Amino acid sequence: MTPDQESDLEEVRRDLAPSGTLRCALNHGNVVLVRRGETDDNPSGITVELARELGRRLEIPVHFRHYDKAAAVSESVGLDEWDICFLAIDPKRAETIAFSDPYVLIEGAFLVRKDSPAKTPGDVDRLQVKIGAVRGSAYELHLSRTGKGGQLIRFLSLGEAIAAFEGGEIDGLAGVRQAMQKVADSHSDFQVMSEAFMTIPQAMGVRVKRQIAAQYVHSFVKEMKASGFVKDTLVRNGHADVVVPPA
Repeated sequence: MTPDQESDLEEVRRDLAPSGTLRCALNHGNVVLVRRGETDDNPSGITVELARELGRRLEIPVHFRHYDKAAAVSESVGLDEWDICFLAIDPKRAETIAFSDPYVLIEGAFLVRKDSPAKTPGDVDRLQVKIGAVRGSAYELHLSRTGKGGQLIRFLSLGEAIAAFEGGEIDGLAGVRQAMQKVADSHSDFQVMSEAFMTIPQAMGVRVKRQIAAQYVHSFVKEMKASGFVKDTLVRNGHADVVVPPA
């Protein structure tokens, strides 16, 4: 590495991780992106490996901060709890978070009972089906903004939403397809609609004021996609079906 390159990296370190440690916010509300480990220090998934690779390139340690849902990450942006995050791109979040290009595209899908008259996302809107969604999630923000989620009922957690569906309080759920399929697999009378209601672009983000860091992260994500790092990592973690958009 030349002196000029080292100087440039030092500037990125100061802007991105002024404490000397890269603090990474992990959103455990998305099973495609991250899984908990035996301890907080050994989670797994594409977001974990991207964070570790970024730390390796900057030659600084990585510390993971764990959040149960996306809203908890985005709402903490002003609390100086993290340096990088992994969230779905959303116009509201973009007011405070500078996002990279998406590194994966994930489908949002409806889960309904097999005997439901709603068979497509259009039916959900037309029939005004009662749909549960986690407040502050990418799909809840999207459905609230577009008004395409039938009668949208917001819950604090996916567990609460599932319990309401099981108890007959609502007629369906909105969520990441893989998470909805996991629920369907344990309920013989539930099914996931084959047609997605949205595509969710997942990206790496930093605070909007950290422009040097944002530029570096943007280039980093593009390189990770182009090199095959993202796709290879998804395959190793059992998510070969997830789409990686072009670099």
